[in-house]
Amino acid sequence: MKKTVMKKTAMLILHDNLGSGNAYKVRLMLCHLDQPFQRIEYDVTRSETRGADFMARSPDGRVPVLEFPDGRHLPQSNAILFYLARGTDYWPREAFAQAQALQWMFFEQYSHEPNIAVARYWLHFLDPEDLDRDQLAEKQRKGYQALDVMEGRLAESDFLVDAGYSIADIALYAYTHVAGEAGMTLDDYPGIRRWLDRVAEQPGHILITQEDFD
Repeated sequence: MKKTVMKKTAMLILHDNLGSGNAYKVRLMLCHLDQPFQRIEYDVTRSETRGADFMARSPDGRVPVLEFPDGRHLPQSNAILFYLARGTDYWPREAFAQAQALQWMFFEQYSHEPNIAVARYWLHFLDPEDLDRDQLAEKQRKGYQALDVMEGRLAESDFLVDAGYSIADIALYAYTHVAGEAGMTLDDYPGIRRWLDRVAEQPGHILITQEDFD
């Protein structure tokens, strides 16, 4: 585990893993907001998030966790996105648009992340000899089903929510833009590809591998 100070006068601490798309969501949001923070990196392949100290911060032993100056901890990437977005343009003001954002964020955690993110993890973090190719193919198949749903929306809309760029886009961008690392292709998804470009053009955008935010 290594500690990296990413911005001066850090107020928030992000318990993080650079390869995690879920953790990337939070880094991206913090950088959109130009919010000072400090990050602590964990090696999730070596059970560094399974110790008692970390489990006290995150009961399921997963990154990311946002730690506040008063000692409180908030796990779960989409919950953190919601907390950080309150009162900003990244959280819609109108009730239906708010519900629309939640719709896509629930979709991300139920239909998208469990398939694309898991396939990516298996291919990049597991020993190839441990891979069950049939299970991988099933994850990829369901991942494409999720991309089909997104394409249906993004073929006609710039962003997922009518009100414009929001935390719904941040949530789904994280693992969609690295779908290639899950052994999947976006060749048949022109709407998604255009959307990926629009997201990457947003102020404060960072790469998933980026460590220096100054």
